[in-house]
Amino acid sequence: MKIALAQLNYTVGDIAANTAKIIAAIVRAKNEGADLVVFAEFAVSGTPAYGLLTKTTFLTLCEEAIEDIASECRGIAAIIGTPYLTAEGPISAAAYIDSEGQIEYIGKRYVTARREMGYIVGSSIGSQTVCIAGNKVRVVIGDDLSRMEELEDDEVAIISINARRYGKGIMTRRFDKMSRMAFAEDKNIVLINQVGGAGDIVYDGTSGIINSEGKLELLLNSFEEDFRIFDTNADNKPFDVPFTTYNDRTRMIYKAACLGLRDYFLKNGYSKACVGLSGGIDSAVVACLAVGALGKENVRVLLMPSPFSPDQSVEDAKLLAENLGVEYSVLPIDAAYEAMVETLKPVIGGTEFDATEENIQSRIRTTMLMALQNKTGYMLLNSSNKSENALGWCTLYGDTAGTFSPTGDLYKGEIYDLARYINATFGDIIPDVIIDKEPSSELRPNQKDSDYLPPYEVIDAILFRMIEKHQHREEIINAGFDSEVVEKIHSMIMRNEKKRYQFPPVLRLSPCAFGHEWLMPLVNHYGD
Repeated sequence: MKIALAQLNYTVGDIAANTAKIIAAIVRAKNEGADLVVFAEFAVSGTPAYGLLTKTTFLTLCEEAIEDIASECRGIAAIIGTPYLTAEGPISAAAYIDSEGQIEYIGKRYVTARREMGYIVGSSIGSQTVCIAGNKVRVVIGDDLSRMEELEDDEVAIISINARRYGKGIMTRRFDKMSRMAFAEDKNIVLINQVGGAGDIVYDGTSGIINSEGKLELLLNSFEEDFRIFDTNADNKPFDVPFTTYNDRTRMIYKAACLGLRDYFLKNGYSKACVGLSGGIDSAVVACLAVGALGKENVRVLLMPSPFSPDQSVEDAKLLAENLGVEYSVLPIDAAYEAMVETLKPVIGGTEFDATEENIQSRIRTTMLMALQNKTGYMLLNSSNKSENALGWCTLYGDTAGTFSPTGDLYKGEIYDLARYINATFGDIIPDVIIDKEPSSELRPNQKDSDYLPPYEVIDAILFRMIEKHQHREEIINAGFDSEVVEKIHSMIMRNEKKRYQFPPVLRLSPCAFGHEWLMPLVNHYGD
């Protein structure tokens, strides 16, 4: 049996465009002699569709699209993910279309993703067996794969259609789990996944086929569309999962961030981005991602030194902009800052310099960047990171502003990893002085983050245990961390939820992103 895997990039709600892509892939598969072509979960609608899944008109259009697709399936079978309205409510379904164009809907029984809960229901009938070219295969949708009913002995394969998002480390765990299942069930597993950015989510693709011994026999590209035909009767040589090292993870993060940023812009009708370049590591990496995603001709940066910005930081930012080949402007904020402070004298005059004056600088910069966005259409990218977002080490309506945050789910250490990866891959774009300098907000003379915070490598290690591992403070202290530091970091996390509620959309690159897997009450007196 020849199985075509069509790993495509869909757009949520663009049923016509998604359908056209599916039909084109069916025609290609038919011309290349495939018996079956498979597509991802929610291929027709795109995902996550959230409230669109509650609209009867939307679901009807998806059903009509399946009928149009079926008319192209004479001589080839297809399995296509789509939402489908049943008497129980809307479900995630696989539309199985046989080689004569007949349609059968197979439902997903278990709804486990938060982005689907409340919008679809679990189907009372789960995975089903179909016969294709004389071969019996089991069709299963999404996380039903983890809860498989007993398989029939004569089923040769499990075809799993999915919409599995990218997250650091998830891909390796995904294939480990599937490898164990294939071996335990003595069945081949065909996994087809979506690829592309969909708002704050990135689907990595990485579709593949695992044989009954738990070994990969086919692996599609990550973070790009791909199309392959697999002949089950050919001499297919198994191989190991190729992405296992720490460097692979950083490479994957870079690709995921560029794809998520590119699709967020293009699918929203944006083409140009602006970045406030400070001479620091965060904005340097975001500028590089913007160029990687959109091209240097579509990126513009502003350098906005304040009275407290070292001249060297301005020169570092200039050098980076020149290395990237992007347009830049140097717009000092001294006069605006002094005018604001002078205007506020009746309110703040005679008081000590503190966060008030610091935050004024950050908000002036945001005002200038938003002016550029409004006047020219260069959409503002946020340059935050997960470490600072966790601690509230940021200024509301200042450096928290932006259309999109491609790095807000990456710890500070991961920002440095990305910087080194970018330099190693693209040729020392980020000046070493930016990577080597001590982190600073540069909002007062000689300011350094270490004046107020522990080293970021300590912060990141504690944050990872608290956020990703959900460890209690006592567990972290018992692991060898200083109790005062752990208590301080925990306190900062808990009291800054109000800031995180007001962040721009943050690209989710970890298994535990703020606002989704990590969501605390806005009003919270819990202290344990």
